[in-house]
Amino acid sequence: MADMLTTTSTILCTCARNIPPILRLELEALGYVVKAEYPSGVEIEGTLDDCLRLNLWLRTAHRVLFRLGAWEANTADEMYEAVNSVEWDQWIPAKGYVSVIGSVDTKSIDNVMYANMRCKDAVVDRIRTVRGIRPDSGPDTSMSVVFLYWHDESLMIYVDTSGTPLSDRGYRISSGKAPMRESLAAAVVLSTKWAPHLPFVNPMTGSGTLGIEAALIGRKIPPGSMRDGFGFMHLLPVDPRVWQTMRKEAIAQVDAKIDLKILCSDNDIRVIRQARENAKRAGVAVSFTVADFREVTPPAFAQSHTQESDNEHTPVVIMNPEFGIRLGDERALRTTYREIGDLYKQKFRGYTGYVFTGNFSLAKEIGLRSKRRITFWSADLECRLLEFELYEGSRIQYPERSGDITP
Repeated sequence: MADMLTTTSTILCTCARNIPPILRLELEALGYVVKAEYPSGVEIEGTLDDCLRLNLWLRTAHRVLFRLGAWEANTADEMYEAVNSVEWDQWIPAKGYVSVIGSVDTKSIDNVMYANMRCKDAVVDRIRTVRGIRPDSGPDTSMSVVFLYWHDESLMIYVDTSGTPLSDRGYRISSGKAPMRESLAAAVVLSTKWAPHLPFVNPMTGSGTLGIEAALIGRKIPPGSMRDGFGFMHLLPVDPRVWQTMRKEAIAQVDAKIDLKILCSDNDIRVIRQARENAKRAGVAVSFTVADFREVTPPAFAQSHTQESDNEHTPVVIMNPEFGIRLGDERALRTTYREIGDLYKQKFRGYTGYVFTGNFSLAKEIGLRSKRRITFWSADLECRLLEFELYEGSRIQYPERSGDITP
């Protein structure tokens, strides 16, 4: 088992579309050399121990996949034989549980469920041949998970060391009407000009995800430290003590001294109560108040902050209003978007303002010219993070950045 822990292989960290450049910066900050960048993932080389570290620290990834083999396969039988050749008895407990998920796009298979089923058969048949019994199987991804990649003739098999997607941090039991996924919220925060020593203001906070993720980043809290379960915990080569030590050492790095000014508000007291509970579970201190966004006032600290001393970082105000596509009435929201622009112009001079929206028509109602437009995807909906310079006195030029992501 020791050799399996130290054997180097390809590690694929998957993520949402347009996130790979941010995920790449995370991996490089952790000391890894990126081998390839794909539309929905970033590839590095590493060991199974590295997978544990990545599950602990990555903020914008969905899954950490460790490759066990790569072949050419043209038929379902060829796929079965290739997968069956892996020593699954060394990876998955015979009395355990295994689920197969994957990405299949090959002419020889027109049913993804069939491909996953044949892959599952190859795995459990190998274990039964060696051990005499086979693990249970099904759709539950909270235990051992195998990831099948089969595009055209290219076949790759991975163990999914994350299991449940990393975007499920474990702190958000209560959520608003359309909560932003935690990994997306982290990517949004890391794309702003905010730094932990500056105010972060988030009206219309909803379930508080943006503010909580900002606090986790500001305090250098490993996002994986809050989770109880990972896929690697159900893999035979992994020693639980290695994870416990790694987690303990990471928590010891948490910066408890920095004075974070993360101010979140919403006009719904029930939503604010839920957001406070989410922050409590995440172990972060975020100021949540009940207030209409039109009444929000930036903290006094920001008004006296000298921007010329730190051109790269600025205080940030960010809002994620309803889009009028899935939630809200578009006509009524035109006024809301205009009032967001008015708020930014009148009260947040000296800040960098952001609006995250999936309705580009409504975005025009803000009445401010955006300096940057960053594309994100929320599920299947294309969205934009719009950046506005809200000048304090003479115009100041700020270089673009992707956030302080050093753990």
